[in-house]
Amino acid sequence: MTQPEVNWVIHERFGVGESPVWDAAKGRLYWCDIPAGAIHALDIDTGARTVWAFGEPVPSLGLARNGKLVVALRNDIILFNPATGAREQIARIEHEKSDMRLNDGKVGPDGAFWVGSMDADPRDAPAAKLYRVAPNGEVRVIAEGIAISNGLAWNADATLLYHSDSRGSMWLDCWDFDRATGAVSNRRRLRENDEANGRPDGGACDILGNYWSAGPSASRINRFSATGELLDWVDVPLKFPTMPCFGGSDMKTVFVTSLNSREDERDGIVQFRVDAPGVPVGVFG
Repeated sequence: MTQPEVNWVIHERFGVGESPVWDAAKGRLYWCDIPAGAIHALDIDTGARTVWAFGEPVPSLGLARNGKLVVALRNDIILFNPATGAREQIARIEHEKSDMRLNDGKVGPDGAFWVGSMDADPRDAPAAKLYRVAPNGEVRVIAEGIAISNGLAWNADATLLYHSDSRGSMWLDCWDFDRATGAVSNRRRLRENDEANGRPDGGACDILGNYWSAGPSASRINRFSATGELLDWVDVPLKFPTMPCFGGSDMKTVFVTSLNSREDERDGIVQFRVDAPGVPVGVFG
């Protein structure tokens, strides 16, 4: 792949810009600033910006039915209506340590919200988990013993689920996925201890079966095959890119969020064009 032209969408510093989500129906890009406890929305055509404050960390979000959003807070999963500001609790997750919180989350092809937690205390065995939160509020633990749960993404035919840990051995795993039940099986390790290429952060899939992963320690977006082979990468002007998201009218624009680098010229959101469209995001409910 030839290195594409990378352009700025927003030149702005966020504490931890994360969880970009493309809303095709509205031509709108959502993302959150985790420590600021805020969700941002940008109309790509008009440039109009909207920000909603939640008063606590907002680690991730996804699209839900009837124009709502499913949102992860520190412990709670809620439905949020951007039009009215109404909030409705779906589930609450109690963490094993007081300083833990929820982290990367996405709506799966099964209509559930998949969300992991993060354990900021490296002194003990990692206590973070990966959860599946059903629309009826049922919470299922999928995996345990994680430091920072990250990298959730599904392939186009919803037969594979990707998941990573951004701390410790920094692994990328793949599971077989059952769209009808949300069950996972046959977990296997694709990559491990690969910080030179960028420790695995947020991820997304294109329709050709490739997995795109933010590599904040290498300032780039990596493109892996379904079996974990590094195919190529895109260098980005962000010092610490956090997650790619496919969007635009043809789903061939990749938007990338970033965390605070303390260097104004390397903070914000960028975009670049690719040949293969991304897999559309799921809708909760």
